[in-house]
Amino acid sequence: MKSIQLKDKSGLRSALLMTQEPKIRPRQIIDTINNLLDNGIKKISVLVRHSDRMFTEDANLEPFMTLTDEGKKNAFEFGADLRSAPLPRLYSSFLGRCIETAYLIDKGFTKTHNQTLDHNCTNEMLTPFYVIDMDETVHRVKKQGNALFLRNWFDKLIDERIMENPEKTANRLSEFMIEQIKKYDENRIAVCVSHDWNIYVLKEFKLGLKHETSGDVGFLDGVVFFEKENQYYIINHQAGPVLL
Repeated sequence: MKSIQLKDKSGLRSALLMTQEPKIRPRQIIDTINNLLDNGIKKISVLVRHSDRMFTEDANLEPFMTLTDEGKKNAFEFGADLRSAPLPRLYSSFLGRCIETAYLIDKGFTKTHNQTLDHNCTNEMLTPFYVIDMDETVHRVKKQGNALFLRNWFDKLIDERIMENPEKTANRLSEFMIEQIKKYDENRIAVCVSHDWNIYVLKEFKLGLKHETSGDVGFLDGVVFFEKENQYYIINHQAGPVLL
């Protein structure tokens, strides 16, 4: 990797609570996007975690957990804070909290800029598609804790019959995000609402950021992909840009 300089699946999340509540970081990703735009970058895609959500210990209720009132407000403000151009194109995981986040980003943008956006599209690549054996994954996370489970996954200590190879997962996610850049001209930005594990694996394998030292992935936190001179990069507020 080379740096450059610039001027639930159902039931899973109830087992994934970090020792501290995730922080809210919408401003950091908005600032990253704006910095790229101010530096003449025209083609961008963003992978962002959903906004603040309800929690439950009942795995059967997990798919129905909605955003908190604060989460709704933050998602709306995230959309309002996006610039009027490039025009957002929204994608999300099919779980409700991600769909709700994308919807409110749309409404915040529309109210602020008086522009209508295309409807959000769900995509499997924004889900925890890399979880192969859900029951065993939930069991191990409950036993080990989220941070240790992630480390074991990233260090390839978990059988691939349980979790997909993490480097393969990071590569697939990167390819998906680059494809969103290639789809559109310079007047669009793909905003993809997903889950924290999708972002952790990219931080580990593409940005070289270990979760033990770089911290949790907060609500509305994420990573940004962009194209410059026919090459593709990843960046967030902590590291990069890194050539993919």
